[in-house]
Amino acid sequence: MSTPEVSPSGFSLSPPNAEERKRLEADLTREEAEVLLHHGTEAPFCGGLLDQKDDGVYCCRLCGLPLFQHKTKFESGTGWPSFWAPVDEAHVTAIRDVSYGMVRIETTCARCGSHQGHVFPDGPPPTRLRYCINSISLTFVKGGAALPDPLGRGDNAHAAGVYA
Repeated sequence: MSTPEVSPSGFSLSPPNAEERKRLEADLTREEAEVLLHHGTEAPFCGGLLDQKDDGVYCCRLCGLPLFQHKTKFESGTGWPSFWAPVDEAHVTAIRDVSYGMVRIETTCARCGSHQGHVFPDGPPPTRLRYCINSISLTFVKGGAALPDPLGRGDNAHAAGVYA
């Protein structure tokens, strides 16, 4: 039996098994499924987290993996929540996307593979990156609150590291 992959910040990156995935996907609304599972995009300036300014962590809506911290969020003017860095680079996977006649870099959750958005090289310092993420792909957790752990991986044991 192999050891499950763990990110540098201590979170399990092992993907959900078939039964877990079925349970997670059954909990999605039609709109969430369109974006997370079918690479859709929510309309700009409509997402519920666009104006969120509280301290906290933005986690994957499907599997609960922490993806972004409030302190890396910035106003990009694009109509989607934007971040200049993930909580842990191992939590976000970059995939070349050539759909719609464009060349872009899609970002997905490294644990469950759900579509989050895209990353562009036009963000602010220090990274100069802009992770442009669909609100519907994320769950916001206020600072200090328990992280979602729908897979029962003990993610709350590592919460202190993402609230730093």
